[in-house]
Amino acid sequence: MGRLLGLDVGSKTVGVAVSDVLGWTAQGVEIIPIDEDNNEFGMDRMTELVKEYQPSGFVLGLPKNMNNTSGPRVEAAQAYGELLKENFGLPIDFQDERLTTVEAERMLIEEADTSRKKRKKVIDKLAAALILQNYLDRKGSLVN
Repeated sequence: MGRLLGLDVGSKTVGVAVSDVLGWTAQGVEIIPIDEDNNEFGMDRMTELVKEYQPSGFVLGLPKNMNNTSGPRVEAAQAYGELLKENFGLPIDFQDERLTTVEAERMLIEEADTSRKKRKKVIDKLAAALILQNYLDRKGSLVN
């Protein structure tokens, strides 16, 4: 499968995670600031990350509504996927992320010393790691 980059695309940031080469585990890498209003999507930094990690593809969280409908954030994630495809020519896949941010928040709250301010900083990175981990687990269960 090769290494994958997992992305949690928000309106102000993109959380980035990377898988190990075997495609078993995901870990958070960083948070890239973006500015949708000014068409600044962090592609310069993404280019550096693609050079560094040599991924075979991207996995983007698809933030569907709880009732499984698509809203404007889903369209934004899909548009970001298209942008990645144009820039890097790598395959794009999507992972339902409906509960990911909630899950990430809960994990951080359980680590009681994570202050609210610090949580905000790491939540997108952790969400990206969870999106990618859920994807890897799902793919693994399809193979076995």
